[in-house]
Amino acid sequence: MKNREKVWGICFAGFGNVGQGLAGILADEEEALRRTGFSFQTVAVVTKTRGALVDPEGIALPDLLERVGRGDPVGQDRIGASEAALLPGVDIVADVTPTNLEDGGAGLALTRAALSAGRHVVTSDKGPASLAMDELRALARKNRCTYRFEGTVLSGTPAINFALEAMAGCSIRSVQGIVNGTTNYILTKMEEGFGYAEALAEATKLGYAEADPRGDVDGWDAAVKAQILAGVVLGASIPLSSVRRTGIAHITAKDVNEAARRRRRIKLVARAERTDGGVSASVAPEELPLTHPLASVQGVMNALTYSTDHLDQVTITGPGAGRRETGQALLSDILAIARGREANHRP
Repeated sequence: MKNREKVWGICFAGFGNVGQGLAGILADEEEALRRTGFSFQTVAVVTKTRGALVDPEGIALPDLLERVGRGDPVGQDRIGASEAALLPGVDIVADVTPTNLEDGGAGLALTRAALSAGRHVVTSDKGPASLAMDELRALARKNRCTYRFEGTVLSGTPAINFALEAMAGCSIRSVQGIVNGTTNYILTKMEEGFGYAEALAEATKLGYAEADPRGDVDGWDAAVKAQILAGVVLGASIPLSSVRRTGIAHITAKDVNEAARRRRRIKLVARAERTDGGVSASVAPEELPLTHPLASVQGVMNALTYSTDHLDQVTITGPGAGRRETGQALLSDILAIARGREANHRP
């Protein structure tokens, strides 16, 4: 007798831009995904302010997206994210709750609960990865499930999975990159003649910068990504406070112009590297020669360069933000789980 096809039950914790990005991809590609052997149903969608919806028979994502797009609530069910993650039929929890770098917020409690119950977790939430990566990966191993967080670094552009899976067998000595699109956009506009304040205002107008841009321009976003890369790619657990951090607020048009005269370009570079004293991580503006692989990365694009033993330097470039782009990162992790890939090992 032929085995019944596995149908993967998904629970969304959060349904903002990233959650809707993932839901949109799943809705658009459902038939194509089924033809590749991946079938799913959405069992629950839980939000903090827009209600929750639970349906063990499966939630119609196109209908839900249409309702949410009109400004309607997700649903009227009374259930929290951690409780929804433990519902019968839930195999994979997509944690797309807002990042909280102080205590991990709702995402950390949710992830602990889900992994403890043997549910897989995929996430774009940097808080739990920053504060409790080792604990969560160990919890996943103990309970024979998986914790994957590709979307925490370069959105849908593969960074973590690229290093651990595509370059498996390589010894990675260091990784350096442009991991924040807002600051890269500002520096690009400054090359075009904008002052810092003018470039920041333009980035805010276009939605690249938040109303409070300090997380980007002071280097915090890039710092937590350097910390995550140090932990997962180089195997060194370091606190965020140990990441040396300098932002771009002090960079002037004169600095940018003088660098250009020297055939160099200023970029905010995040680094994680092996040293004689262990592994270090940092974020700071650097003058890069125009021949450097990161120097040509302009606008809101991101890039990472890995230095390895077998392949020398490998650079990957792509978008580092966006609802569909980050949704793609979550989807790639979901499909990896469905295909039985184990991502909880240490490098």
